[in-house]
Amino acid sequence: MNVDPIIWAITIVVILGLLAFDYFFHIRKAHIPTLREAAIWSSIYVGLAIVFGIVVWIFGGATMGGEYFAGYITEKALSVDNLFVFLVIMASFKVPREDQQKVLLFGIVFALIARTGFIFAGAALINTWSWMFYIFGIILLITAGNLLKEEDSGDDDADNFIIKLAKRLFNTSEHYDGDKLVTKIDGKKVLTPMLLVMVAIGGTDLLFALDSIPAIFGLTQNVYIVFTATAFSLMGLRQLYFLLDGLLDRLIYLAYGLAAILAFIGVKLVLHALHENNLPFINGGEHVPVFEISTGLSLTVIIGVLTVTIVASLVSKSGKAQTVLNNARRHAASYLELDYTADQAERERVYQLLMVEENAIQTMEVKFRDKHKDSEEILEQVGKAHALHEKMTGR
Repeated sequence: MNVDPIIWAITIVVILGLLAFDYFFHIRKAHIPTLREAAIWSSIYVGLAIVFGIVVWIFGGATMGGEYFAGYITEKALSVDNLFVFLVIMASFKVPREDQQKVLLFGIVFALIARTGFIFAGAALINTWSWMFYIFGIILLITAGNLLKEEDSGDDDADNFIIKLAKRLFNTSEHYDGDKLVTKIDGKKVLTPMLLVMVAIGGTDLLFALDSIPAIFGLTQNVYIVFTATAFSLMGLRQLYFLLDGLLDRLIYLAYGLAAILAFIGVKLVLHALHENNLPFINGGEHVPVFEISTGLSLTVIIGVLTVTIVASLVSKSGKAQTVLNNARRHAASYLELDYTADQAERERVYQLLMVEENAIQTMEVKFRDKHKDSEEILEQVGKAHALHEKMTGR
C-alpha cells in the first residue's frame, strides 16, 4: 500500500514535535526523573504508539495494522535489550544521574536518524535485488546465535576504539562540567566526558540498527510501517530506562526470547526469499513453493515468546537473586562514586535501596548467592558504602 506524501509529512512533523517537546519540557533542565514521572510518560508514549496502530488498522486494513504491531513489539523488545548496553556505557563513563536523560535523548535521536538511513537503504536493496532477503535472513540467524552465547557483563567497557582515538586526537577532561560538551581548563577549551559518552552511544546505535532493521523488514516491506514502528519503539525509551532501572537485570531470559524471535524472523525471511527466488543456482532460478509465514502467525509467535520469556524471568528464583546482587553492586558503586550526583536526596535514595538489597542478600538461599561469582566482592562494596554513609551523615 502506497502512503500519500502528505501523510508522510504529517507523521515526520509529529515525531519531530514529540522529540522537541521531550527536550524543552524534560531534558533542558537537568534533573533526576521520579518513578512516577517515568511511569506516566512511558505509558503516554506506549499509548500513542497503540493509538497510531489502531488508526493504521482502521485505514490501512488488518494486514497493515498487524504488520505495524508485530514490528513495533519486536523493535520495542530489541530496544529494551539495548538499554542493558546503555546502562554499561553510563556506568563506564560515570555519567552523573541528573545528566543521563540528555545522553539518552541524544541516543534516541541519533538512532532514529541512523535507522531511517538504513530503512531507505534496505528498501532500495530489496527492491533492486530480491535475493537480499537471503542476506537479511542469515544476518538474523547469526545474531540469534550470538545472543545465546554466554557473555561476561562484568568485562563490558565503553572505552572502545573510537573513544580511544578521540582521546588521542583531542584534549579531553576527566571531569564533567554539568551537561556541557566543551569546557575550559586553564584557559584552554577541552572536550568533556559528556561528548565522549555520546560518541559511544552513537556508535552502539549503528550496531543496533544492523540487527533491528533486517528484523522488521522480515515482518513487513512497507517502508512507512517500518519507519513508524521503529520511530514509535524509540519514543519513550528514555523514560523506560528510568522506569526499568534496577529491573533490567531481572529479565534474565530476555536474550533467549529475542534469540527465538530473531531466528523465527530469519527463517521467515529465508522462506520469503525462496518464494521470490530468482538465483540461478537455486531451483534453476525459479520460485520455490514453500510455506510462507503470515502476519497473524508472526504477531502471535512474537507476543507468545515475549510473554513466556518475561513471566519465566520474573518468577525465577535465580533471576531474583541475580537482580538483587547486580542492583546492590550498581547502587554501592554509585554511592561510593561521589560524582554520581550532587543531589543529596538521590544519594540517600540509593543508600536506602542498597540497605534493602543487602538484607535480601543476607536472607537469600546460599546456592543462589553463590551462583554469582562476585557475591563476596559485592558485599565488600556494601560494607564500604556503610562506612562512607556513616562518615558523611554521622549515623
